[in-house]
Amino acid sequence: MQVIAGPILRRMTQDRLTFWLMTTESVALSLALFDEGAKKNNPDVFVEPERQTHSHTELKAGKHFYIQLLDIKLETQLPLNTPVYYDLRLNGLDWTHWAPDIVYPGHCFPFFILKPKVSSLLHGSCRKPHHPSQDGLLRVDQLLQNTLPQDWPSLLMMSGDQIYADDVAAPMLNAIHRLIAHLQPHNEDLPCIDVEHSEQLHTVSPHYFTRDRLLPENEHNEGLLNQFFGGVRKPIFTTDTAQNHLISLGEVLAMYALVWSPQGWKILNSQHSDTMPSDLTEAQTEKYNQQQKILDQFVKGLPFVRRAMAHLPVAMIFDDHDVTDDWNLTASWEEMAYGHPFSARIIGNALFGYLLCQGWGNAPERFHAEILDKAQQALSRPGREDHEELIDELFHFSKWHYTWKTTPPLIVLDTRTQRWRSEVSLNKPSGLMDWEALTDLQHKLKGLDAVILVSPAPIFGVKLIEAVQKVFTWFGKPLMVDAENWMAHPGSAYTLMNTFRHKKTPKNFVILSGDVHYSFVYDIQLRGKQGGPDLWQITSSGIKNEFPIRLLDSFDRLNRWLYSPKSPLNWFTRRRSMKVIPHKPETAEHGERLLNASGVSLVCLNDDGSPKSVTQLCSNGKDVGFILLEEDATWE
Repeated sequence: MQVIAGPILRRMTQDRLTFWLMTTESVALSLALFDEGAKKNNPDVFVEPERQTHSHTELKAGKHFYIQLLDIKLETQLPLNTPVYYDLRLNGLDWTHWAPDIVYPGHCFPFFILKPKVSSLLHGSCRKPHHPSQDGLLRVDQLLQNTLPQDWPSLLMMSGDQIYADDVAAPMLNAIHRLIAHLQPHNEDLPCIDVEHSEQLHTVSPHYFTRDRLLPENEHNEGLLNQFFGGVRKPIFTTDTAQNHLISLGEVLAMYALVWSPQGWKILNSQHSDTMPSDLTEAQTEKYNQQQKILDQFVKGLPFVRRAMAHLPVAMIFDDHDVTDDWNLTASWEEMAYGHPFSARIIGNALFGYLLCQGWGNAPERFHAEILDKAQQALSRPGREDHEELIDELFHFSKWHYTWKTTPPLIVLDTRTQRWRSEVSLNKPSGLMDWEALTDLQHKLKGLDAVILVSPAPIFGVKLIEAVQKVFTWFGKPLMVDAENWMAHPGSAYTLMNTFRHKKTPKNFVILSGDVHYSFVYDIQLRGKQGGPDLWQITSSGIKNEFPIRLLDSFDRLNRWLYSPKSPLNWFTRRRSMKVIPHKPETAEHGERLLNASGVSLVCLNDDGSPKSVTQLCSNGKDVGFILLEEDATWE
């Protein structure tokens, strides 16, 4: 028996614990909990076997492929702010048999700290394995190892693009196929003319570097704009990195195993076989080797990533790359993508993978026995009617958002599947949340003193970049510049701003975002007859991704010039009557406001829920704080 991923701590409270993992065979789980002074044979809290049985769900994804979730309610409340050690046994075997590298030096078991009063937390997004930067999640492990447990952050918030299903390195896709051969997921029928089933896709016709040719195409329009921008047939999926796009459900699930744990890579290394595909061109071979070197470094860090996620509660939410670039950006994109059976299957498989590997652990009660039974049927017969029916249900599922009852509450928004379609044109950007979802959010916020609000895309972004997106949208080309910001849709923008101004709104909003591949901090003060709440836009992106350096420097510089405090251009934005105060990275040499460095953000909060400090823990080992710049404040 092997644990190929996990355990990952998900939602953890005093009376309910959630563990997620992947295994190569069916397992019986047993759990004992104890404090630092207790002995493993005399635990403080032992969970009865019958309670564990009813709390454990196992889904079989293949002959040697199982996904496990232990969501267990406790009769005795666990202590706060002190280590709680856990002895999680699989078929009677403790961690020394199936994960000997997950325990920190000086400790006999893995443990967690319950800190519902959030004095600090970590957050980040956008972790692309083959990006040349170091993995920012390594800084999480370093922080935990070098910090007293009682001073640990409450949680790690991963706010999107935990995987890049649409941007996969060829050696990663090759590794996925080799792992699939070991795990043996069930063969999936595919609605594709060139590749009829997944076994063919995984072996004889993997289409390395050429998967964009498999993807369905959209008939071009001969109008003036299309002639100007290039009137050619284009894939329905608008990503420009689709050469190795994940397609089958087995590929999606195997990728999760390979980005969160070293075990799958150990399995592949034990095979001692030549892994280089034989039919690559010279240019493809060169690119393959370059990507392989980066992935080799990525894999070296995975034991530490796995260890960190086995000790710190992890909250997750999807963004576009977890499925595909520009996912649901416009109504016309949706019509094309969901209207073709092959593109709909690709989207559905990615969403199915998100359900099993991310969404399930965020709020297990949302996924009742009926939907899990359907998931098992789909896993047993992928590509058949059961699979199609489940995908259709997931397309209409409306509860991907969730709240963790911390203090302040952690409210995580779904900004991908509840879109506010443009009333003007199908080609204009959709609002990130529709009126019903925003109304529901407003009800959640009533009566709260403070809130930690997670929006994968920044609510308050860089105005110059938003202006560029607006220009391309005017020309009918929002997909060319990823015109995905809250202010792009008038209805969602005004509804959201009115929510912030509601008389019963929280006094302090901490908004955590990612998506953009750079980091920044804004202090935003609303003004009005009775004043308004204080908002902080804290953006950290990416965990393992960065923006093109010269391009970001140009945007940063032009944004400061064009939108200076006295610039009349400020009146043309949709952020009405607010004071925006940027925070400058400590390393800025020429007044930069944007930090281009992969890593994760450490946010420390005051007792009232307002930020005390924001520090980017960069993957290169540097810590960069953000300094308040009151003199650069602008009223809009």
